[in-house]
Amino acid sequence: MSRVLVTGASGFVGCRLCPALASRGHEVSASIRVGDERQPKGAAHLYPLTVDPDADWTAALEGQEAVVHLAARAHVMRETEPDPGTAYHQVNVEGTLRLAQAAVSSDVNRFVFLSTVKVHGEASTGAPSTESDPAAPQDAYARSKWEAEQGLRTLAERTGLEVVILRSPLVYGPGVKGNFLALLRLCASGLPLPFGRVQNRRSLLFVDIVVDAVCAALECPQAAGQTYLVRDGQDLSTPELCRHLSAGLGRTSRLWPFRQLCPHARMAHWSQAGS
Repeated sequence: MSRVLVTGASGFVGCRLCPALASRGHEVSASIRVGDERQPKGAAHLYPLTVDPDADWTAALEGQEAVVHLAARAHVMRETEPDPGTAYHQVNVEGTLRLAQAAVSSDVNRFVFLSTVKVHGEASTGAPSTESDPAAPQDAYARSKWEAEQGLRTLAERTGLEVVILRSPLVYGPGVKGNFLALLRLCASGLPLPFGRVQNRRSLLFVDIVVDAVCAALECPQAAGQTYLVRDGQDLSTPELCRHLSAGLGRTSRLWPFRQLCPHARMAHWSQAGS
């Protein structure tokens, strides 16, 4: 048994991770966004905190042996920030490194960071990305996650903090929101969708597999200092995914082979991690 602080604990992944950790004998402390009234099941202690460069993690980290950092500024469908790049950097880079440095000061042993496969870019290739592939982040979210990864590695080399990085594609499952929910609703509508000739290939990740991966990253001694890409193991094109979703909803998939859209219909945000 260990004492674990989970940030973003009331989010899509966190609300399933906390009870899973508790069931495995861990004592879970949950960090949630200030003003969030959702208390994750399985959490013995609750800390309303905002992930930013000025956050004071002292109380939340007291006595903790490990941190699972899920909280992040992710893809915003209706962006209101005048400078989104700065907003991503403040939360995902500066906020993450502030937490990690505080963890070192509190004698935390292990720091598990949920990153994104988007650090490898957006292109669909013939084979899945691997951990050794070069980084090629193409938007502010991916760049911020890549910068956070590099900062964590530097901190680990200097202090001995055991950092484990999990790069995730889009996470789906009960309660999913964002782009996956939007696609689900489109499939449920029965409307013709212009994806018939799309030949991309994207990895997906079921939320309970993320939970299993985080538990392994916490508990496996050999995971210290490692970076892992996590996926379901079956990579799907947009048409294949639409057919699966439609079948699950009891609908007939209606895919329209619209030629001019296909080169651009790459569903670039599929690879974004959920929080």
